[in-house]
Amino acid sequence: MPLLDPAHAFVPYPDVPVPRAGTGPLADLSFAAKDLFDVAGYPTGGGSPIVLAMSGIKTHTAPTVQKLLDAGARFIGKTVTDELAFSMNGNNAHFGAPINGAAKDRITGGSSSGSASAVSWNLCDFALGTDTGGSVRAPANHCGLYGLRPTHGRVSLDSVLDLSPSLDTCGWFARDVGTFARVADVLLGEDAPALPQCVRLLRPDDVWTLAAPAAADALADAAARVQDVFGAAQGTTVALDSFDAMYWNFRYVQAHEAWLTDGPLIERYAPPLGPGVAERFAWSRDVTDAQIAAGRAFRAAFRGHLAQLLGTDGVLLMPTMPDIAPLRSESEAGLEDYRNRAIQMLCIAGLSGFPQLSMPLAQREGAPLGLSLLGPAGSDRSLIRMAERIAAG
Repeated sequence: MPLLDPAHAFVPYPDVPVPRAGTGPLADLSFAAKDLFDVAGYPTGGGSPIVLAMSGIKTHTAPTVQKLLDAGARFIGKTVTDELAFSMNGNNAHFGAPINGAAKDRITGGSSSGSASAVSWNLCDFALGTDTGGSVRAPANHCGLYGLRPTHGRVSLDSVLDLSPSLDTCGWFARDVGTFARVADVLLGEDAPALPQCVRLLRPDDVWTLAAPAAADALADAAARVQDVFGAAQGTTVALDSFDAMYWNFRYVQAHEAWLTDGPLIERYAPPLGPGVAERFAWSRDVTDAQIAAGRAFRAAFRGHLAQLLGTDGVLLMPTMPDIAPLRSESEAGLEDYRNRAIQMLCIAGLSGFPQLSMPLAQREGAPLGLSLLGPAGSDRSLIRMAERIAAG
């Protein structure tokens, strides 16, 4: 970890040399990894004292981390994650709350809180996170960063702690789109097939109504910039049945798998869980077989619905989150309310498994606000190429 960590972004493990290639496409860049990724010489704590105690020192490095090392990137440490990665607030009851470098009085968002914080403080050039329900996209929105939830399964999560495996994805953060694209070349390669040069831009009106009115207003100029490059966005609707139905079916799938992953540990050791996390796991334990069956069926139906809407050339232009980051002083109840509103937006990519890229193109009250591109399955690199064109003007 860096000698000085004003962001409180890093887990204070002893520094261990991590070999990297002497040359490569990322040889001038430094990076960090969320403390879910195995790195040889370090434990993997998952934001949980009991998981850390059971970890031992890893002898193998996760393939995604190894790819970056083989491309010459310099590893500088492991970053704080929300407890068992089951939160979007960025406040770990055991390891603290990393500080948002773009808005110090506001939360970073989680569960990839430390990774986003480290990049926002310029402590490293990019950082790995994971996104199950929004854990890359929310911190990217809050901290003024580029952040991708990739197509499910496109970037390896081998030797990474699970939360909900059928929803978990590996993403990353960077401050500028050029750095972000260089990492994409290593982790993603090229799309097969790529989006066409002339995409069909779509404005999901029902998603926009979920944004706070002031946030929607603040995003208007950024949305206009995107349309200057790619043409006027056609209005459409995305929700299947209702956002309420989407929210609950997403939660059933996520919660059921989270309990399968971590329930045995929780029941055996009864570790003290932080606020919000404890309640979510208690709720997860009681998801019924009927609810999980309904959730899986709904997910399959929604994936087909969105695939038909987007075809091979459609891209949604939408807010990343309902608003700017909540204040650090916000109550637990207020944070939970914000999280539940956010999931209605975030579950579009989660249920479909399609890629979503958040771009730091707006702000409100001096805090960052993200605008997203969401494309068909496998269009990850094309979305980043679109962001490069937007940044170039």
